Amino acid sequence: MARMTGGQALVKSLRNHGIDTIFGLPGVQLDGLFNALHDEGNAIRVIHTRHEQGAAYMAFGYAQSSGRVGVYAVVPGPGLLNTATALATAYACNTPVLAVVGQIPSTAIGRGFGLLHEIPDQLALVRGLTKWAERIDHPAQAPAYVGEAFRQLNTGRRRPVEVEMAPDVMTQEAEVELLDAPAAYAAPEPDEDLIAEAAELLGGAKNPMIFVGAGAFGAQAELRELAEMLQAPVVSNRSGRGALSDRHYLAQVALAGRKLWPQADVVLAVGTRLQPQRMIWGVDDGLRVIHIDIDPTEIKRVMRPKVGIVADARKALAALIPAVARHNKRRPSREDEMSGLKAAFAEELERRLGPQMAYVRALREALPDDGILVDELTQVGYVARFAFPVYRPRALVSSGYQGTLGFGFATALGVKVANPDRKVLSINGDGGFMFNVQELATAVKHNIDVVAVVFTDGAFGNVLRMQKELYGGRVIASELSNPDFTRLAESFGAWATRATSPDELKTAIADAFGQSGPSVIEVPVGVMPDPWDWIVGKRIRPAEAE
Repeated sequence: MARMTGGQALVKSLRNHGIDTIFGLPGVQLDGLFNALHDEGNAIRVIHTRHEQGAAYMAFGYAQSSGRVGVYAVVPGPGLLNTATALATAYACNTPVLAVVGQIPSTAIGRGFGLLHEIPDQLALVRGLTKWAERIDHPAQAPAYVGEAFRQLNTGRRRPVEVEMAPDVMTQEAEVELLDAPAAYAAPEPDEDLIAEAAELLGGAKNPMIFVGAGAFGAQAELRELAEMLQAPVVSNRSGRGALSDRHYLAQVALAGRKLWPQADVVLAVGTRLQPQRMIWGVDDGLRVIHIDIDPTEIKRVMRPKVGIVADARKALAALIPAVARHNKRRPSREDEMSGLKAAFAEELERRLGPQMAYVRALREALPDDGILVDELTQVGYVARFAFPVYRPRALVSSGYQGTLGFGFATALGVKVANPDRKVLSINGDGGFMFNVQELATAVKHNIDVVAVVFTDGAFGNVLRMQKELYGGRVIASELSNPDFTRLAESFGAWATRATSPDELKTAIADAFGQSGPSVIEVPVGVMPDPWDWIVGKRIRPAEAE
Protein backbone atom coordinates (compact mmCIF):
# COMPACT_ATOMS: atom_id res chain seq x y z
CA MET A 1 0.00 0.00 0.00
CA ALA A 2 1.24 3.48 -0.85
CA ARG A 3 -0.34 6.87 -0.49
CA MET A 4 -1.11 8.56 -3.81
CA THR A 5 -3.70 10.63 -5.65
CA GLY A 6 -6.37 9.22 -7.92
CA GLY A 7 -4.46 10.55 -10.93
CA GLN A 8 -1.28 8.85 -9.78
CA ALA A 9 -3.11 5.58 -9.14
CA LEU A 10 -4.55 5.75 -12.65
CA VAL A 11 -1.21 6.48 -14.31
CA LYS A 12 0.70 3.86 -12.35
CA SER A 13 -1.99 1.29 -13.17
CA LEU A 14 -1.68 2.11 -16.86
CA ARG A 15 2.08 1.62 -16.60
CA ASN A 16 1.59 -1.73 -14.89
CA HIS A 17 -0.45 -2.83 -17.93
CA GLY A 18 2.32 -1.91 -20.34
CA ILE A 19 1.07 1.45 -21.59
CA ASP A 20 3.89 3.69 -22.77
CA THR A 21 1.96 6.18 -24.94
CA ILE A 22 -1.16 8.25 -24.43
CA PHE A 23 -2.80 10.66 -26.87
CA GLY A 24 -4.85 13.53 -25.56
CA LEU A 25 -5.44 17.11 -24.55
CA PRO A 26 -5.13 18.59 -21.05
CA GLY A 27 -7.99 20.49 -19.44
CA VAL A 28 -9.08 21.60 -15.99
CA GLN A 29 -10.91 18.36 -15.22
CA LEU A 30 -7.75 16.40 -16.09
CA ASP A 31 -5.23 18.42 -14.08
CA GLY A 32 -4.72 15.60 -11.58
CA LEU A 33 -4.09 13.12 -14.41
CA PHE A 34 -1.63 15.31 -16.33
CA ASN A 35 0.22 16.24 -13.14
CA ALA A 36 0.68 12.52 -12.50
CA LEU A 37 1.84 11.95 -16.09
CA HIS A 38 4.38 14.76 -15.66
CA ASP A 39 5.66 13.28 -12.41
CA GLU A 40 6.20 9.88 -14.07
CA GLY A 41 8.77 11.52 -16.36
CA ASN A 42 8.94 9.89 -19.77
CA ALA A 43 7.56 6.55 -18.64
CA ILE A 44 4.37 7.31 -20.59
CA ARG A 45 4.88 9.43 -23.70
CA VAL A 46 2.18 12.09 -24.00
CA ILE A 47 1.30 13.11 -27.55
CA HIS A 48 -0.93 16.14 -27.29
CA THR A 49 -3.15 16.85 -30.26
CA ARG A 50 -5.05 19.85 -31.60
CA HIS A 51 -8.50 18.28 -31.35
CA GLU A 52 -10.03 15.50 -29.25
CA GLN A 53 -11.17 13.66 -32.38
CA GLY A 54 -7.57 13.54 -33.56
CA ALA A 55 -6.43 12.09 -30.23
CA ALA A 56 -9.00 9.31 -30.35
CA TYR A 57 -8.27 8.44 -33.98
CA MET A 58 -4.56 8.28 -33.16
CA ALA A 59 -5.33 5.80 -30.37
CA PHE A 60 -7.43 3.84 -32.87
CA GLY A 61 -4.60 3.78 -35.43
CA TYR A 62 -2.09 2.79 -32.75
CA ALA A 63 -4.24 -0.16 -31.70
CA GLN A 64 -5.51 -1.24 -35.11
CA SER A 65 -2.03 -1.45 -36.62
CA SER A 66 -0.28 -3.10 -33.67
CA GLY A 67 -2.88 -5.16 -31.81
CA ARG A 68 -1.83 -3.36 -28.61
CA VAL A 69 -4.13 -1.19 -26.55
CA GLY A 70 -4.32 2.44 -27.68
CA VAL A 71 -5.11 5.02 -24.98
CA TYR A 72 -6.40 8.56 -25.17
CA ALA A 73 -7.44 11.11 -22.51
CA VAL A 74 -9.95 13.94 -22.89
CA VAL A 75 -12.09 16.22 -20.75
CA PRO A 76 -15.75 15.32 -20.15
CA GLY A 77 -18.80 16.47 -22.07
CA PRO A 78 -17.77 18.10 -25.35
CA GLY A 79 -14.30 16.57 -25.12
CA LEU A 80 -15.76 13.07 -24.96
CA LEU A 81 -18.40 13.84 -27.59
CA ASN A 82 -15.70 15.04 -29.98
CA THR A 83 -14.24 11.51 -29.85
CA ALA A 84 -17.52 9.71 -30.54
CA THR A 85 -16.79 9.00 -34.21
CA ALA A 86 -13.45 7.43 -33.34
CA LEU A 87 -15.06 5.31 -30.62
CA ALA A 88 -17.70 4.18 -33.12
CA THR A 89 -14.96 3.30 -35.60
CA ALA A 90 -13.04 1.32 -32.99
CA TYR A 91 -16.25 -0.48 -32.04
CA ALA A 92 -16.95 -1.39 -35.68
CA CYS A 93 -13.38 -2.58 -36.24
CA ASN A 94 -13.07 -4.57 -32.97
CA THR A 95 -10.16 -2.41 -31.87
CA PRO A 96 -8.79 -2.24 -28.28
CA VAL A 97 -8.99 1.46 -27.45
CA LEU A 98 -9.12 2.77 -23.86
CA ALA A 99 -10.74 6.16 -23.35
CA VAL A 100 -9.72 7.94 -20.13
CA VAL A 101 -12.27 10.68 -19.55
CA GLY A 102 -12.70 13.39 -16.96
CA GLN A 103 -15.90 14.30 -15.14
CA ILE A 104 -17.44 17.22 -13.32
CA PRO A 105 -16.90 17.32 -9.52
CA SER A 106 -18.18 14.12 -7.96
CA THR A 107 -20.74 15.79 -5.68
CA ALA A 108 -22.40 17.46 -8.70
CA ILE A 109 -22.73 14.43 -11.01
CA GLY A 110 -26.37 13.95 -11.95
CA ARG A 111 -27.51 17.18 -10.29
CA GLY A 112 -27.93 19.25 -13.45
CA PHE A 113 -26.29 22.38 -12.06
CA GLY A 114 -24.95 23.41 -15.47
CA LEU A 115 -21.27 23.12 -14.57
CA LEU A 116 -18.47 23.36 -17.12
CA HIS A 117 -18.62 20.42 -19.59
CA GLU A 118 -21.61 18.83 -17.84
CA ILE A 119 -23.85 16.59 -19.95
CA PRO A 120 -26.73 14.38 -18.77
CA ASP A 121 -25.59 10.92 -17.70
CA GLN A 122 -22.21 10.82 -19.41
CA LEU A 123 -21.57 7.25 -18.31
CA ALA A 124 -24.78 5.98 -19.89
CA LEU A 125 -23.94 7.79 -23.11
CA VAL A 126 -20.46 6.31 -23.41
CA ARG A 127 -21.72 2.83 -22.57
CA GLY A 128 -23.61 2.96 -25.83
CA LEU A 129 -20.34 3.38 -27.73
CA THR A 130 -18.14 0.90 -25.86
CA LYS A 131 -17.93 -2.68 -24.71
CA TRP A 132 -17.58 -1.63 -21.04
CA ALA A 133 -17.38 1.64 -19.12
CA GLU A 134 -17.15 2.57 -15.43
CA ARG A 135 -16.51 5.55 -13.17
CA ILE A 136 -13.71 5.43 -10.59
CA ASP A 137 -15.11 7.07 -7.46
CA HIS A 138 -12.08 6.70 -5.15
CA PRO A 139 -8.31 6.43 -5.73
CA ALA A 140 -8.28 2.95 -4.19
CA GLN A 141 -10.64 1.71 -6.94
CA ALA A 142 -8.32 2.71 -9.77
CA PRO A 143 -6.12 -0.43 -9.93
CA ALA A 144 -9.08 -2.83 -9.97
CA TYR A 145 -11.08 -0.82 -12.48
CA VAL A 146 -8.11 -0.38 -14.80
CA GLY A 147 -7.47 -4.11 -14.46
CA GLU A 148 -11.06 -4.84 -15.46
CA ALA A 149 -10.78 -2.46 -18.39
CA PHE A 150 -7.76 -4.38 -19.69
CA ARG A 151 -9.49 -7.70 -19.13
CA GLN A 152 -12.37 -6.48 -21.28
CA LEU A 153 -9.92 -5.18 -23.89
CA ASN A 154 -8.06 -8.49 -24.10
CA THR A 155 -10.78 -11.12 -23.86
CA GLY A 156 -13.65 -11.99 -26.14
CA ARG A 157 -14.33 -9.48 -28.88
CA ARG A 158 -11.81 -6.67 -28.52
CA ARG A 159 -13.70 -3.39 -28.52
CA PRO A 160 -13.18 0.04 -26.93
CA VAL A 161 -13.74 0.63 -23.22
CA GLU A 162 -13.85 3.72 -21.02
CA VAL A 163 -12.93 4.74 -17.49
CA GLU A 164 -13.77 8.13 -16.06
CA MET A 165 -12.80 9.99 -12.90
CA ALA A 166 -13.98 13.24 -11.34
CA PRO A 167 -11.35 15.98 -10.85
CA ASP A 168 -11.64 15.92 -7.05
CA VAL A 169 -10.98 12.16 -7.07
CA MET A 170 -7.96 12.72 -9.33
CA THR A 171 -6.39 15.00 -6.68
CA GLN A 172 -7.64 13.11 -3.60
CA GLU A 173 -4.91 11.23 -1.69
CA ALA A 174 -5.53 7.77 -0.26
CA GLU A 175 -3.86 4.46 0.46
CA VAL A 176 -3.77 2.50 -2.81
CA GLU A 177 -2.70 -1.07 -3.52
CA LEU A 178 -1.38 -1.35 -7.06
CA LEU A 179 -2.05 -4.56 -8.98
CA ASP A 180 0.12 -6.34 -11.51
CA ALA A 181 -1.27 -7.17 -14.94
CA PRO A 182 -1.86 -10.87 -15.59
CA ALA A 183 0.78 -12.65 -17.63
CA ALA A 184 -1.87 -13.74 -20.15
CA TYR A 185 -5.61 -13.66 -20.71
CA ALA A 186 -7.63 -16.82 -21.20
CA ALA A 187 -9.16 -17.56 -24.60
CA PRO A 188 -12.02 -20.02 -25.16
CA GLU A 189 -11.08 -23.53 -26.29
CA PRO A 190 -12.93 -25.03 -29.26
CA ASP A 191 -15.53 -27.73 -28.62
CA GLU A 192 -14.06 -31.07 -29.77
CA ASP A 193 -17.37 -32.40 -31.10
CA LEU A 194 -17.97 -29.28 -33.17
CA ILE A 195 -14.41 -29.45 -34.51
CA ALA A 196 -15.04 -33.03 -35.58
CA GLU A 197 -18.31 -32.08 -37.29
CA ALA A 198 -16.70 -29.17 -39.09
CA ALA A 199 -13.72 -31.29 -40.15
CA GLU A 200 -15.97 -33.91 -41.72
CA LEU A 201 -17.80 -31.24 -43.72
CA LEU A 202 -14.60 -29.60 -44.90
CA GLY A 203 -12.85 -32.85 -45.71
CA GLY A 204 -15.74 -33.97 -47.89
CA ALA A 205 -16.36 -30.65 -49.59
CA LYS A 206 -16.06 -30.41 -53.36
CA ASN A 207 -15.57 -26.65 -53.47
CA PRO A 208 -14.59 -25.36 -50.04
CA MET A 209 -13.93 -21.68 -49.42
CA ILE A 210 -12.48 -19.82 -46.44
CA PHE A 211 -13.45 -16.27 -45.53
CA VAL A 212 -11.39 -14.32 -43.01
CA GLY A 213 -11.68 -11.06 -41.11
CA ALA A 214 -9.40 -9.34 -38.65
CA GLY A 215 -10.34 -12.01 -36.13
CA ALA A 216 -8.02 -14.36 -38.03
CA PHE A 217 -4.95 -12.25 -37.27
CA GLY A 218 -2.56 -14.21 -35.10
CA ALA A 219 -3.48 -17.46 -36.84
CA GLN A 220 -1.68 -16.92 -40.15
CA ALA A 221 0.37 -20.12 -40.08
CA GLU A 222 -2.61 -22.31 -39.21
CA LEU A 223 -4.77 -20.59 -41.81
CA ARG A 224 -2.25 -21.20 -44.57
CA GLU A 225 -1.76 -24.85 -43.62
CA LEU A 226 -5.47 -25.55 -43.62
CA ALA A 227 -6.08 -23.65 -46.85
CA GLU A 228 -3.32 -25.54 -48.66
CA MET A 229 -4.62 -28.84 -47.32
CA LEU A 230 -8.09 -28.08 -48.71
CA GLN A 231 -6.86 -26.09 -51.73
CA ALA A 232 -9.51 -23.63 -50.59
CA PRO A 233 -9.36 -19.99 -51.70
CA VAL A 234 -8.95 -17.60 -48.76
CA VAL A 235 -11.16 -14.57 -49.29
CA SER A 236 -10.93 -11.39 -47.26
CA ASN A 237 -12.72 -8.10 -47.07
CA ARG A 238 -10.56 -5.09 -46.26
CA SER A 239 -10.38 -5.81 -42.50
CA GLY A 240 -8.88 -9.25 -43.02
CA ARG A 241 -6.45 -8.38 -45.79
CA GLY A 242 -3.02 -9.87 -45.18
CA ALA A 243 -4.12 -12.81 -43.05
CA LEU A 244 -2.82 -14.73 -46.05
CA SER A 245 -0.32 -12.80 -48.17
CA ASP A 246 -1.66 -11.65 -51.53
CA ARG A 247 1.41 -13.29 -53.05
CA HIS A 248 -0.14 -16.68 -52.26
CA TYR A 249 -2.24 -18.05 -55.10
CA LEU A 250 -5.07 -19.00 -52.72
CA ALA A 251 -5.43 -15.44 -51.38
CA GLN A 252 -8.34 -13.73 -53.10
CA VAL A 253 -10.06 -10.43 -52.43
CA ALA A 254 -13.81 -10.40 -51.86
CA LEU A 255 -14.73 -9.31 -55.37
CA ALA A 256 -12.81 -12.21 -56.89
CA GLY A 257 -14.33 -14.49 -54.25
CA ARG A 258 -17.76 -13.46 -55.46
CA LYS A 259 -17.08 -15.30 -58.71
CA LEU A 260 -16.47 -18.50 -56.72
CA TRP A 261 -19.41 -18.10 -54.34
CA PRO A 262 -22.10 -19.78 -56.51
CA GLN A 263 -20.12 -23.04 -56.68
CA ALA A 264 -19.08 -23.22 -53.01
CA ASP A 265 -20.60 -26.08 -51.02
CA VAL A 266 -18.82 -25.55 -47.65
CA VAL A 267 -17.66 -22.16 -46.40
CA LEU A 268 -15.46 -21.67 -43.34
CA ALA A 269 -15.75 -18.18 -41.84
CA VAL A 270 -12.97 -17.21 -39.42
CA GLY A 271 -13.22 -14.03 -37.39
CA THR A 272 -15.59 -12.36 -39.84
CA ARG A 273 -19.27 -11.48 -39.83
CA LEU A 274 -19.69 -12.98 -43.32
CA GLN A 275 -22.44 -10.39 -43.63
CA PRO A 276 -22.34 -9.22 -47.27
CA GLN A 277 -21.81 -12.74 -48.54
CA ARG A 278 -24.92 -14.09 -46.84
CA MET A 279 -27.13 -11.00 -46.92
CA ILE A 280 -26.21 -9.68 -50.39
CA TRP A 281 -24.65 -12.51 -52.40
CA GLY A 282 -27.23 -14.98 -51.07
CA VAL A 283 -27.39 -18.55 -49.81
CA ASP A 284 -29.32 -21.71 -50.68
CA ASP A 285 -29.73 -25.26 -49.41
CA GLY A 286 -26.54 -26.37 -51.14
CA LEU A 287 -24.33 -24.14 -49.01
CA ARG A 288 -23.17 -25.11 -45.51
CA VAL A 289 -21.43 -22.54 -43.34
CA ILE A 290 -18.96 -23.20 -40.53
CA HIS A 291 -18.47 -20.10 -38.42
CA ILE A 292 -15.56 -19.59 -36.00
CA ASP A 293 -15.75 -16.49 -33.82
CA ILE A 294 -14.60 -15.58 -30.33
CA ASP A 295 -17.89 -13.74 -29.70
CA PRO A 296 -20.81 -16.12 -29.02
CA THR A 297 -23.36 -13.46 -29.96
CA GLU A 298 -21.87 -13.24 -33.46
CA ILE A 299 -22.40 -16.87 -34.40
CA LYS A 300 -26.14 -16.57 -35.05
CA ARG A 301 -26.40 -12.84 -35.71
CA VAL A 302 -26.77 -12.92 -39.50
CA MET A 303 -27.91 -16.52 -39.99
CA ARG A 304 -27.59 -19.77 -38.10
CA PRO A 305 -24.55 -21.65 -39.45
CA LYS A 306 -24.39 -25.40 -39.93
CA VAL A 307 -21.60 -25.46 -37.31
CA GLY A 308 -20.84 -22.59 -34.96
CA ILE A 309 -17.58 -22.71 -32.98
CA VAL A 310 -16.93 -20.17 -30.24
CA ALA A 311 -13.16 -20.10 -29.89
CA ASP A 312 -9.91 -18.25 -30.46
CA ALA A 313 -9.14 -18.45 -34.18
CA ARG A 314 -5.66 -19.90 -33.76
CA LYS A 315 -6.82 -22.60 -31.38
CA ALA A 316 -9.75 -23.55 -33.57
CA LEU A 317 -7.71 -23.74 -36.78
CA ALA A 318 -4.96 -25.68 -35.02
CA ALA A 319 -7.57 -28.21 -33.90
CA LEU A 320 -9.12 -28.40 -37.37
CA ILE A 321 -5.88 -29.22 -39.20
CA PRO A 322 -5.41 -32.81 -37.91
CA ALA A 323 -9.15 -33.39 -37.82
CA VAL A 324 -9.61 -32.37 -41.46
CA ALA A 325 -6.62 -34.50 -42.48
CA ARG A 326 -8.51 -37.59 -41.31
CA HIS A 327 -11.41 -36.86 -43.70
CA ASN A 328 -9.78 -34.96 -46.53
CA LYS A 329 -9.91 -36.28 -50.06
CA ARG A 330 -6.97 -36.10 -52.46
CA ARG A 331 -6.93 -32.59 -53.88
CA PRO A 332 -4.89 -31.44 -56.88
CA SER A 333 -3.30 -28.03 -56.76
CA ARG A 334 -5.53 -25.15 -57.84
CA GLU A 335 -2.60 -22.81 -58.40
CA ASP A 336 -3.20 -22.37 -62.13
CA GLU A 337 -6.92 -21.80 -61.60
CA MET A 338 -6.53 -19.33 -58.73
CA SER A 339 -3.66 -17.47 -60.38
CA GLY A 340 -5.78 -17.22 -63.51
CA LEU A 341 -8.63 -15.78 -61.46
CA LYS A 342 -6.30 -13.16 -60.02
CA ALA A 343 -5.05 -12.24 -63.49
CA ALA A 344 -8.54 -12.04 -64.98
CA PHE A 345 -9.72 -9.91 -62.08
CA ALA A 346 -6.74 -7.56 -62.45
CA GLU A 347 -7.40 -7.25 -66.19
CA GLU A 348 -11.04 -6.35 -65.60
CA LEU A 349 -10.07 -3.82 -62.94
CA GLU A 350 -7.71 -2.14 -65.39
CA ARG A 351 -10.43 -2.02 -68.03
CA ARG A 352 -13.15 -0.60 -65.79
CA LEU A 353 -11.26 1.40 -63.15
CA GLY A 354 -8.08 2.34 -64.96
CA PRO A 355 -7.49 5.81 -63.43
CA GLN A 356 -7.76 4.53 -59.86
CA MET A 357 -5.69 1.44 -60.64
CA ALA A 358 -2.81 3.53 -62.00
CA TYR A 359 -2.57 5.35 -58.66
CA VAL A 360 -3.01 2.13 -56.66
CA ARG A 361 -0.03 0.62 -58.51
CA ALA A 362 2.04 3.72 -57.80
CA LEU A 363 1.19 3.49 -54.10
CA ARG A 364 2.11 -0.20 -53.92
CA GLU A 365 5.38 0.26 -55.78
CA ALA A 366 6.39 3.16 -53.53
CA LEU A 367 5.51 1.46 -50.24
CA PRO A 368 7.84 -1.27 -48.88
CA ASP A 369 6.38 -4.73 -48.34
CA ASP A 370 6.15 -4.11 -44.60
CA GLY A 371 4.75 -0.60 -45.00
CA ILE A 372 1.26 0.30 -43.83
CA LEU A 373 -1.43 1.94 -45.96
CA VAL A 374 -4.21 3.87 -44.22
CA ASP A 375 -7.14 4.25 -46.59
CA GLU A 376 -9.88 6.87 -46.68
CA LEU A 377 -13.27 7.50 -48.23
CA THR A 378 -11.87 8.71 -51.53
CA GLN A 379 -12.05 7.34 -55.06
CA VAL A 380 -8.57 5.80 -54.94
CA GLY A 381 -9.23 4.56 -51.40
CA TYR A 382 -12.37 2.67 -52.38
CA VAL A 383 -10.49 0.76 -55.07
CA ALA A 384 -7.45 0.22 -52.84
CA ARG A 385 -9.63 -1.78 -50.45
CA PHE A 386 -9.68 -4.66 -52.92
CA ALA A 387 -6.95 -3.83 -55.44
CA PHE A 388 -4.00 -2.83 -53.25
CA PRO A 389 -1.86 -5.96 -52.60
CA VAL A 390 -1.37 -6.65 -48.88
CA TYR A 391 1.37 -8.98 -47.71
CA ARG A 392 0.95 -9.17 -43.95
CA PRO A 393 -1.69 -8.60 -41.25
CA ARG A 394 -2.52 -5.06 -40.14
CA ALA A 395 -0.83 -3.53 -43.18
CA LEU A 396 -4.10 -2.03 -44.47
CA VAL A 397 -5.94 0.10 -41.93
CA SER A 398 -9.52 1.03 -42.70
CA SER A 399 -12.61 2.34 -40.93
CA GLY A 400 -14.74 -0.77 -41.40
CA TYR A 401 -18.46 -0.48 -41.80
CA GLN A 402 -18.59 2.91 -40.06
CA GLY A 403 -17.03 4.58 -43.09
CA THR A 404 -15.98 7.58 -41.03
CA LEU A 405 -14.97 10.25 -43.54
CA GLY A 406 -11.89 12.14 -42.35
CA PHE A 407 -10.55 9.40 -40.07
CA GLY A 408 -7.49 8.63 -42.17
CA PHE A 409 -4.79 11.23 -41.53
CA ALA A 410 -5.12 11.33 -37.74
CA THR A 411 -5.35 7.54 -37.66
CA ALA A 412 -2.16 7.30 -39.71
CA LEU A 413 -0.29 9.36 -37.11
CA GLY A 414 -1.24 6.82 -34.45
CA VAL A 415 -0.19 4.01 -36.78
CA LYS A 416 3.26 5.54 -37.16
CA VAL A 417 3.69 6.08 -33.41
CA ALA A 418 2.94 2.37 -32.88
CA ASN A 419 5.24 1.32 -35.74
CA PRO A 420 8.20 3.75 -35.74
CA ASP A 421 10.37 1.51 -37.92
CA ARG A 422 7.80 1.03 -40.72
CA LYS A 423 6.75 3.39 -43.52
CA VAL A 424 3.21 4.70 -43.19
CA LEU A 425 1.26 6.09 -46.12
CA SER A 426 -2.04 7.94 -45.70
CA ILE A 427 -4.32 8.47 -48.71
CA ASN A 428 -7.02 11.11 -48.54
CA GLY A 429 -9.51 13.07 -50.56
CA ASP A 430 -9.64 16.84 -50.29
CA GLY A 431 -12.92 16.58 -48.36
CA GLY A 432 -11.78 14.08 -45.75
CA PHE A 433 -8.32 15.54 -45.27
CA MET A 434 -9.76 18.83 -44.05
CA PHE A 435 -11.59 17.04 -41.22
CA ASN A 436 -8.33 16.66 -39.30
CA VAL A 437 -5.86 18.85 -41.17
CA GLN A 438 -5.03 20.60 -37.88
CA GLU A 439 -3.17 17.47 -36.79
CA LEU A 440 -0.37 18.47 -39.14
CA ALA A 441 0.67 20.63 -36.18
CA THR A 442 0.75 17.53 -33.97
CA ALA A 443 2.80 15.64 -36.54
CA VAL A 444 5.33 18.47 -36.78
CA LYS A 445 5.48 18.97 -33.01
CA HIS A 446 6.16 15.29 -32.34
CA ASN A 447 8.12 14.61 -35.56
CA ILE A 448 5.77 11.88 -36.78
CA ASP A 449 6.96 10.67 -40.19
CA VAL A 450 3.70 10.06 -42.05
CA VAL A 451 3.35 10.69 -45.76
CA ALA A 452 -0.13 12.00 -46.61
CA VAL A 453 -1.33 11.90 -50.21
CA VAL A 454 -4.26 14.24 -50.86
CA PHE A 455 -6.24 13.57 -54.06
CA THR A 456 -8.01 16.81 -54.92
CA ASP A 457 -11.06 16.98 -57.18
CA GLY A 458 -12.85 19.91 -55.55
CA ALA A 459 -15.86 17.90 -54.44
CA PHE A 460 -17.33 15.24 -52.23
CA GLY A 461 -17.01 13.01 -55.26
CA ASN A 462 -19.53 10.29 -54.50
CA VAL A 463 -22.20 12.77 -53.48
CA LEU A 464 -21.64 14.89 -56.57
CA ARG A 465 -21.82 11.82 -58.85
CA MET A 466 -25.07 10.67 -57.27
CA GLN A 467 -26.61 14.13 -57.50
CA LYS A 468 -25.80 14.27 -61.20
CA GLU A 469 -26.65 10.69 -62.17
CA LEU A 470 -29.45 9.69 -59.80
CA TYR A 471 -31.18 12.96 -58.99
CA GLY A 472 -31.36 14.82 -62.27
CA GLY A 473 -28.37 17.08 -61.70
CA ARG A 474 -29.58 18.51 -58.38
CA VAL A 475 -26.09 19.57 -57.32
CA ILE A 476 -26.10 21.01 -53.81
CA ALA A 477 -23.52 21.21 -50.98
CA SER A 478 -21.08 18.83 -52.69
CA GLU A 479 -18.61 21.21 -54.38
CA LEU A 480 -15.60 22.37 -52.37
CA SER A 481 -13.33 25.40 -52.18
CA ASN A 482 -9.83 24.21 -51.34
CA PRO A 483 -6.64 25.82 -50.10
CA ASP A 484 -3.33 25.26 -51.82
CA PHE A 485 -2.49 22.10 -49.90
CA THR A 486 1.25 22.31 -50.49
CA ARG A 487 1.46 25.86 -49.16
CA LEU A 488 -0.86 24.97 -46.30
CA ALA A 489 1.34 22.03 -45.29
CA GLU A 490 4.48 24.13 -45.54
CA SER A 491 2.92 26.77 -43.28
CA PHE A 492 2.67 24.08 -40.58
CA GLY A 493 6.33 23.19 -41.09
CA ALA A 494 5.74 20.00 -43.09
CA TRP A 495 7.49 19.01 -46.31
CA ALA A 496 5.15 19.26 -49.30
CA THR A 497 5.03 18.83 -53.05
CA ARG A 498 2.57 18.29 -55.89
CA ALA A 499 2.31 15.32 -58.26
CA THR A 500 0.20 15.34 -61.43
CA SER A 501 0.50 11.70 -62.56
CA PRO A 502 0.98 8.23 -61.07
CA ASP A 503 4.66 8.23 -62.02
CA GLU A 504 5.19 11.61 -60.40
CA LEU A 505 3.35 10.38 -57.31
CA LYS A 506 5.64 7.34 -57.02
CA THR A 507 8.70 9.60 -57.17
CA ALA A 508 7.20 12.09 -54.72
CA ILE A 509 6.47 9.34 -52.17
CA ALA A 510 10.07 8.14 -52.38
CA ASP A 511 11.25 11.70 -51.77
CA ALA A 512 8.81 12.12 -48.87
CA PHE A 513 10.01 8.94 -47.20
CA GLY A 514 13.43 10.52 -47.11
CA GLN A 515 12.23 13.51 -45.07
CA SER A 516 12.09 13.86 -41.29
CA GLY A 517 8.63 14.67 -40.00
CA PRO A 518 5.31 14.69 -41.87
CA SER A 519 4.95 15.16 -45.62
CA VAL A 520 1.99 16.11 -47.81
CA ILE A 521 1.66 15.35 -51.52
CA GLU A 522 -1.17 17.04 -53.37
CA VAL A 523 -2.46 15.15 -56.42
CA PRO A 524 -5.01 16.98 -58.59
CA VAL A 525 -7.36 14.50 -60.25
CA GLY A 526 -10.46 14.57 -62.42
CA VAL A 527 -13.68 12.59 -62.29
CA MET A 528 -12.95 8.87 -61.94
CA PRO A 529 -15.05 5.83 -62.94
CA ASP A 530 -17.76 4.69 -60.53
CA PRO A 531 -16.50 1.71 -58.47
CA TRP A 532 -19.68 1.07 -56.50
CA ASP A 533 -21.28 -1.66 -58.60
CA TRP A 534 -18.10 -3.61 -57.87
CA ILE A 535 -18.14 -2.89 -54.17
CA VAL A 536 -21.82 -3.41 -53.36
CA GLY A 537 -22.47 -6.37 -55.65
CA LYS A 538 -25.75 -8.18 -56.11
CA ARG A 539 -27.49 -11.45 -55.28
CA ILE A 540 -25.86 -14.32 -57.14
CA ARG A 541 -27.15 -17.28 -55.12
CA PRO A 542 -29.63 -18.83 -55.70
CA ALA A 543 -29.09 -18.25 -59.40
CA GLU A 544 -31.32 -15.54 -60.82
CA ALA A 545 -33.03 -18.06 -63.11
CA GLU A 546 -34.27 -19.91 -60.05
